Amino acid sequence: MRAHPALIVHHGFGFAASMKKVWWLGRGSVEAEGAIPVTMDGPSLRINTEIQTENAMVVACFPSVGMVSSIVAHYLIDNLELEFVGGLVDDRLPALALIQQGVPLPPIRAYAGKPQCTIDGCDQVILLMSEMVVPETLVHKIVWELFEWSKEHKVLAGVVVDAFAKAGMKSNMDGVDPMVEYEDTDAIDVVGIGCNETVRAMLKEMDIPLLENGVIRGMNAGILGEASRRGLGTMSIMVEADPRFPDARAAAAIIERLNVLLPMELPEEPLLEEAELLEAQLKALLDTSAVSEGGAATNAMLYG
Repeated sequence: MRAHPALIVHHGFGFAASMKKVWWLGRGSVEAEGAIPVTMDGPSLRINTEIQTENAMVVACFPSVGMVSSIVAHYLIDNLELEFVGGLVDDRLPALALIQQGVPLPPIRAYAGKPQCTIDGCDQVILLMSEMVVPETLVHKIVWELFEWSKEHKVLAGVVVDAFAKAGMKSNMDGVDPMVEYEDTDAIDVVGIGCNETVRAMLKEMDIPLLENGVIRGMNAGILGEASRRGLGTMSIMVEADPRFPDARAAAAIIERLNVLLPMELPEEPLLEEAELLEAQLKALLDTSAVSEGGAATNAMLYG
């Protein structure tokens, strides 16, 4: 697999595009050089200090339609052998812990590993993920912390994994589901968003059509909006998903595109087999619930 052409590096939560303009000017400001750093209470991304974060590609997987981002995240953790390295803390977040194999994990957590990216200079992956919908009042504060952290640790590239409901369907994501206009085909449709011309050209090279019109919300909107404001080349890859159950087929379509950016060929067949089993189980569960309750089953608990 060939590497993408060398991109002149400026560090941040996005693909590097140009050295002609300085985007990172200090902890307290991105507006003017020499600004006085500002210290305040707020979100803090705490990662094992032994982890080498310089020149990493960050993959952001926050809640999405059909739980696509969560499925993609767990698949990458397993297949890229990523290790848990920390998480984001804020006293305004719910006091929750996700228990996996007896281990308590924070709701917004980070994983890391050293598979090389196909982007010149990128030699490892940092995955940020959560199954929890971040409260809207905290989105901008958390996004700011992520970008400041990426500046300080010289992160090279950023990819946001997202999904939108199939045409004519609506998700139960508490008002943060995307609304997009796209060409609905018989295949699983994938669209992209790029925050500068360099990344938009990269998306086209990856055979991902650009999203022409739409509205995105929540953490993914905050990340892309801030990346665009700062001039960084962060991209988003969005897939058409069925909002009624975890859509692993849609997740497989995202993974196929991520293979262009990651050096490891990720086999899709096990994921598709898992999708068939998972979908059959959930459909049976929802059908049983609908019959027992005398009405339509709800799957709102899958998206919180």
